[in-house]
Amino acid sequence: MISVLYIALPLAILLGSAELVACWYCIRRGQYDDLESPAVRMLIDEEPEQKIDSADAGCRATKSRNPADSLGFRA
Repeated sequence: MISVLYIALPLAILLGSAELVACWYCIRRGQYDDLESPAVRMLIDEEPEQKIDSADAGCRATKSRNPADSLGFRA
């Protein structure tokens, strides 16, 4: 029973120290510098707004993202 500790304890110390080294490496490389921007970046619409000509204003005022609109279905 005690012989298991001869393997488990050094293995646990080795894995713990490897985790500390990996954490230190990530912190030094700037992995945790900005935690807010990646979450907000997905909310930003990167498509440029299209200007509507006066001739197209009667058809549709805004570009729809509904696939049924491109097929001609109207609600």
